[in-house]
Amino acid sequence: MNLRDLQYVVAVADHAHFGHAATACNVSQPTLSGQIAKLELELGVEIFSRVGRAVRATDAGEQIIAHARRALAASNDIVDCARANRDPLTGRLRLGVIPTIAPYLMPYVLPAAADKLPNAPLVLVEDMTAHIVPLVIEGKLDAAIIATEEEAPELQSINLFDEPFWVAMPSNHALVALKEIKASDIDPKTLLLLTDGHCLRDQAAELCNHPQAGQGAMADMRASSLETLLHITAAGHGVTLVPQLAVECGRVDTDRLVTRPLAGTLASRRVRLIHRRRSPRVTALIELARILRAALPDGVRKLQS
Repeated sequence: MNLRDLQYVVAVADHAHFGHAATACNVSQPTLSGQIAKLELELGVEIFSRVGRAVRATDAGEQIIAHARRALAASNDIVDCARANRDPLTGRLRLGVIPTIAPYLMPYVLPAAADKLPNAPLVLVEDMTAHIVPLVIEGKLDAAIIATEEEAPELQSINLFDEPFWVAMPSNHALVALKEIKASDIDPKTLLLLTDGHCLRDQAAELCNHPQAGQGAMADMRASSLETLLHITAAGHGVTLVPQLAVECGRVDTDRLVTRPLAGTLASRRVRLIHRRRSPRVTALIELARILRAALPDGVRKLQS
C-alpha cells in the first residue's frame, strides 16, 4: 500500500467512474484498475462493487475511503508543515466562503490581504457550508468562512464578527413606517427565503419562528442567491432578510428597496473562520483573521477570538 494507491481509491470514490478517475490521476485506466485490484487483494476486501459501468463503494470501502482521505491530508500536511517552518506566511491559502458572505466580505478583505500577506495569495472557493466543510476536513481547503457553529472534532474555529440582520422590503411596504422591525412584525407568509442548503435560509425561518416561512399564498419562491431574493423583493413579492455587509456594500437597490434593522439580541449571525486543529497554516490563518477584522466596516461587531 502506498499514497499513490490511496489517491486512486479517492479518485474513484469522487468520480464514481474508473475512466474519469484515471484521467484525473493522469494514468491509464488499466493501470488504475490494476492497482486498486492489488490493494483489494492485499486488504482482503472489496473496496468498490462494479455492476456494469456503475461503481459504488462497499461498506468496507466507505471506511477505507475515509481513512484514505485522512492519510492523504496528513501527507499534504507534511509538505505544508515544512513550508510553514521555512516561512509561515508564504504559500497560497485555499479559502472556502459561503455565498451569503463572499460577495459582501471579500471586497473588503482581498485588498488588505494582498497588502499584508503578499506571499500568501488567497485562492477562493465559494460554496454552501455543507460542501466546503468536508473540503477543510480533507485538507483540500486550508480554511473556510462560515456563519454556523461547526462541531466536527477535527476542526477549530476563530470567531471573526457578529453581523446583524436587516429587513429589506419594497418602498411602499407598510413596515417602512417603523424605524426598527421585530421578527413578530413580519408575516411569515411574505418572508422570501433562499433555497434549501443555505444557512441564511434556516436562520431567517428560525428568527421568524415559522419553519414554513415563504410558503404562503403570494408565491413559493426559493432563490439560489441573495441577489435574486432582493430583485424579487423589489418587485413587490414580499420581504427578505439581508446581512449587514450586503447593506454596507451598497448591494441593496435603495431606489426600489428600503432596509430597516431587525430588532432583538438574536437578530444576527456569528461569522467564523474554521480550520483543521493540526493545520500547519495556523500562523497564517491567525494573521488572516486579524487582517479580516481590521478591514471590516463599522456596522459589524468585531470579535477578538
